[in-house]
Amino acid sequence: MAVAGRARRRGGRGAAGVTGHLGGLDDHRAVAAAMDPLMPVVTQLAERLCAAFDAGGRVYAFGNGGSAADAQHLAAELIGRYRRERRPLPAVALSVDPSVVTCIANDYAYEDVFARQVEALAGPADVVIGFSTGGTSPSVVRGLEAGRARGATTVVFTGGDGGPAREHADIALVVPSSTTARVQEMHLLMLHLVSEGVDAWAAGETPASDDREANE
Repeated sequence: MAVAGRARRRGGRGAAGVTGHLGGLDDHRAVAAAMDPLMPVVTQLAERLCAAFDAGGRVYAFGNGGSAADAQHLAAELIGRYRRERRPLPAVALSVDPSVVTCIANDYAYEDVFARQVEALAGPADVVIGFSTGGTSPSVVRGLEAGRARGATTVVFTGGDGGPAREHADIALVVPSSTTARVQEMHLLMLHLVSEGVDAWAAGETPASDDREANE
């Protein structure tokens, strides 16, 4: 009885109050249903990545918190594989080296943690990808700005109106929602759709868009 009493005090209304969170499923469905206009942009990004890899380019991805996890997830899908056996593709998540991140944050500013790395690593053949649910993260905005200055293709996964990050992106995948959880869920969906296209190309199932154009 004492255990049950403690559980009631901690949980307030007990397990019966938990079901209120299921309304998020309806929100998820509504946002997913509104994603169709973004599919051509998803295809555009997959084709751009294929062209970059074909030319010897690399992907540099970054974000903060859950967006850092998305950046790492993308790099993992490219270096490892999505579904098919194929060659590894060069991709780096810029949030994973604590020595580099803390050095830049300490000696410069946290806002520079991605930009400084992009300045050191990225070039015109590369693709720089930032993840920011609202497009307002200063470190992501500066990272994209640095990518554009280096001549790389810049991409943002974001939501809402895209924020200032959208202004520095050549390709913008803007989820039609301002709810962080829904934006992150759609980022994962688009990340997997892009990975499917790149995976198929790398396995020899589909040519890169540039190859198609050259043969027409």
